[in-house]
Amino acid sequence: MSYSVGQVAGFSGVTVRTLHHYDEIGLLVPGARNHAGHRRYADADLDRLQQILFYRELGFPLDEVAALVDDPDADPQEHLRRQHELLSARIGRLQEMAAAVERAMEARRMKVRLTPEEKFEVFGDFDPDQYAEEAERRWGETDAYKESRRRTAAYTKEDWQRLTAELDAVHRRMADLLDQGVAADSEAATDVAEEHRQVICGAYYDCTYEIHTGLGEMYVADERFTATYEAIRTGLARYLRDAILANAVRRV
Repeated sequence: MSYSVGQVAGFSGVTVRTLHHYDEIGLLVPGARNHAGHRRYADADLDRLQQILFYRELGFPLDEVAALVDDPDADPQEHLRRQHELLSARIGRLQEMAAAVERAMEARRMKVRLTPEEKFEVFGDFDPDQYAEEAERRWGETDAYKESRRRTAAYTKEDWQRLTAELDAVHRRMADLLDQGVAADSEAATDVAEEHRQVICGAYYDCTYEIHTGLGEMYVADERFTATYEAIRTGLARYLRDAILANAVRRV
């Protein structure tokens, strides 16, 4: 059996453009081409794509993925064992974090003060109130901050979950463009940057292009924000910053 690039995109959820990019950089070269020169993928190619996507989901950059899947000393079973260990560890950590976030949201909604032990049990030395206090120090006198506090004060657990899902979707689209080698100042990337700005406008405050570019710079300048985006995809913080700036230039 062999499959077209469109069929493989449908199986895997990866865009055709990404599959083309993987071919161009030698990460996933289809085993054959038909008489018209179109890519045809065999079962072995699908196995390799599965390995690639496992490692990408775990946050490995493309060059490291290539080194891992081309390791002559690692057989397919060893790849799966390694990925299972990494995914299991991540799942456990994410479940702990999700539970902690849910407790924090519920506590704030019910105006219950968490004990220090409850705050620190997942985050170690990190105080969840630290950023709120810092935000108030830095922006407490601004209209944007006051508007954000007013809106979010009434948010329910479901509101926060919806907002998180919206931002996660935007970040995934931006990371996909980065993976595909799409320029940060392209129409596609600036459109996603505009979606990012609109989410902020809808959820928090009127995020002008000036404010948005300031946020973009903060994503790169502040290592805490940088780490958040780098955990999604290596290079995403700078790529998002550049797309936000290009979007502001394009639309103002």
